[in-house]
Order: sequence, then C-alpha cells, then structure tokens
Amino acid sequence: MSKPTPINRNEGEMPGEMPAEMEDVQGRADTRRIAIDKVGIKDIRHPVRVSDRSGGEQHTIATFNMYVNLPHNFKGTHMSRFVEILNRHEREITVTSFKEMLSEMTEVLEAEAGHIEMRFPYFVNKAAPVSGVQSLMDYDVTFIGEICDGEPQMNIKIVIPVTSLCPCSKKISERGAHNQRSHVTLDVRTRDFIWIEELIDIVEKEASCELYGLLKRPDEKHVTERAYDNPKFVEDMVRDVAARLNENDRIGAYTVESENFESIHNHSAYAMIVNDKSRD
Repeated sequence: MSKPTPINRNEGEMPGEMPAEMEDVQGRADTRRIAIDKVGIKDIRHPVRVSDRSGGEQHTIATFNMYVNLPHNFKGTHMSRFVEILNRHEREITVTSFKEMLSEMTEVLEAEAGHIEMRFPYFVNKAAPVSGVQSLMDYDVTFIGEICDGEPQMNIKIVIPVTSLCPCSKKISERGAHNQRSHVTLDVRTRDFIWIEELIDIVEKEASCELYGLLKRPDEKHVTERAYDNPKFVEDMVRDVAARLNENDRIGAYTVESENFESIHNHSAYAMIVNDKSRD
C-alpha cells in the first residue's frame, strides 16, 4: 500500500509536528506610526494563594488584567505569552512574586512599560464585639503593578464596607439619626511590607462603626450605639483615614475615597483625598 500524502504539512514532516517555519504575523512591521499605550489580556481567572496576617494562606480565584505598551513599528504583541507567564508561577502569587511577574512580563514581551491587575476576594475572620461569635467578612482586594523604564511600582487597593452615621441628623433629631453603609476605597503605594489586614484596620477604626458577618442581639445593640456615639460625615471619614495614613511611614502615596449610600436620599455622598507623600 502506498504511503498517504501529508496534508497541510511541509515535505517530510511527521504527523503531529509543527511546520518547520510559520510566519509571525504579529511581528510584522507596522507603517501607521501610532504607538499603543496598553495591549494585552483582560479578565483571565487563575487560582492563587495569598498569605494572611494569621500565618495561614487563603486559596482563592483572582481575575487578572495584563498589559504592555507596543511601539509604533510593531503590528501586534504575543497574547499567548501573557498566559504562559501566569501559569509559570504555579498558583503561588505573593506581593513579591507579583512584582517578579511584572518584570518578567515586560522582559519577555520586550516592552518598556507593563501593567498587571490582580483582583480577588479576601476574607478576615472577625469576632463580634460582645458575644465573640466568629464569622468571615469579605473584602474586595486588587494588587496593581506598573513598570516603566525599568522602575516597578506596587499599589494595593481595598474596598472596605463600614457604617457611617450623620452628625447633622443626630444633632437636629429628638429620636435617632440616619445611618448608612459606606464603601471606603483605599489605594496605597507602599514603601515597605504591610498586611492587608492592617490597611483594613486603619479604615474600620475611623468609621462610625465597622461591619461584621454575624451579630447576636447584644452585638446589634453595641454596634448601633457605637455608631450613634461616633457620627461621621463623608468628609470626616476621608480626613480621619488620611490622617492615619500620613502618620504611617510604610505608605508612600494614597487615594482614599468614601461613598455613603444615603438612607434618606436617592443618591450617594462622596469624598476623596489624594496624597503623594514624596512631594510633601
């Protein structure tokens, strides 16, 4: 029987082998002379392990955005290499390895600038203030890394839900005061290592009251009275958090935002402070 002729392969190539040469279309020159600031992949999910302050590890799923710049003379970047870099780290991604991955990405893709975002849910075991009953509280955390001209920068962004109680409502009302759940978003650039829990603590201590996953009746009484005794405008919230961040030498720059989901209005109250402490 005669040997079948290979289909769509180079002469002499064995079945299953890649062709000897395949054109790299993405590597072609581009004549439009327009550089691209960010090109890459978005919303790829990958399992990660994150160390927590208790000495353990949290196994979670992170969503990654990975970008590099593209000079004007290149047609495209190699998208598959982003995924290869992510998989090489074999699920063990810490703040340190995150920075290493950022440098590796720009080197492999021969880029001058790179950007990685890693967003994941982070859980803290909290004890209720009176009963001591324990429950998990979840926080939305994002690691944001950028590298430009060989200089890496690392930011940690956390959305921290808290309670705020209106000082004006308390002052003018004979009975009670309106309160609401607020989201304080903290985005910090660190000079030295800092635990995620430490940043959460800073914000929760400056709120009218912190939130808990589970409360018994004595706990509900406590948090209600705690908020009433500690009223905060949205302006108070960001200023008090900013004051704490200004005192912490491990934090080089920050943005603190507070959005109060008003209980007596159909809109939110909002405030933001930005400070780069290196310019002080």
